[in-house]
Amino acid sequence: MTSNQLLWEGVELMLFGLGSVFVFLVLLIACIRLMSFMIGRFDSAPTTQPASIKSAAVTAELDADVLAAIQAAIHQHRARRG
Repeated sequence: MTSNQLLWEGVELMLFGLGSVFVFLVLLIACIRLMSFMIGRFDSAPTTQPASIKSAAVTAELDADVLAAIQAAIHQHRARRG
């Protein structure tokens, strides 16, 4: 075999490898999107509340003593950090 033939076979092998990886990744993305669509369509769980609503609800439920202890801990932590 000449070096030109070896080089051409190397290029063919490289293109075959890159092509097979590309096809695999495209199929993987398609499967993930299909699974996401199926889960979104058949999932009957109620939607969750945004974090701001949850934090407001939690803050309203805390006792005054617990809230004071949390504030004192935050103040002490910030004082140590400088």
